[in-house]
Amino acid sequence: MIKRIIILVIAVMALILAWGLFAQDKVLSASSHDAFFDNLAALCGQAFEGKVTVGGPADKAFSEQRLVMHVRKCAPDTLYIPFHVGEDRSRTWIITRTGSGLQLKHDHRHSDGSPDVSTMYGGHTTGAGWPNVQAFPADPYSQELFVRTGMPQSVDNTWHVYIYPGETFTYRLTREGRELRVDFDLSKPVAPPPPPWGAEKD
Repeated sequence: MIKRIIILVIAVMALILAWGLFAQDKVLSASSHDAFFDNLAALCGQAFEGKVTVGGPADKAFSEQRLVMHVRKCAPDTLYIPFHVGEDRSRTWIITRTGSGLQLKHDHRHSDGSPDVSTMYGGHTTGAGWPNVQAFPADPYSQELFVRTGMPQSVDNTWHVYIYPGETFTYRLTREGRELRVDFDLSKPVAPPPPPWGAEKD
């Protein structure tokens, strides 16, 4: 009988300890995600020019164009950040607080505002990250989309977003054999660009 009581007490203590660690991780995760989101939201309404700092032959179109990101539309849990490549206004990054972390989606539109075949791909955070850095591995929807549209090499994509207030905002894509990094200078705001394609349909 005493042995059973001892075993029961040990089991209960283990559960309490495990719950404490779980709760601590959740608090840390929520805090870092919220801080990251707030760092981006503080840029609402502003636009910044960037340049490709790491890339390859596939990124030549980016390297030869003026690159501008614009934190254009801000809601309590969602940020809309158009990414303009020269006159191409087809891209918008959407970052959302989901309650279990952060989600990054890529909204791609044609000039008439209609969705591109390859759109709304992205990923969700899988860890706490940091107030200045978050990573978004490709989610199942994106992986299925990449395979269906003939881009199976992209199923291992991870997108990284860095935000250092007053200094740099970075958008980075990595996978085996592929890396693209675009750095934006947050110390020098520029005039906001025109709305992204399809904005009037939102």
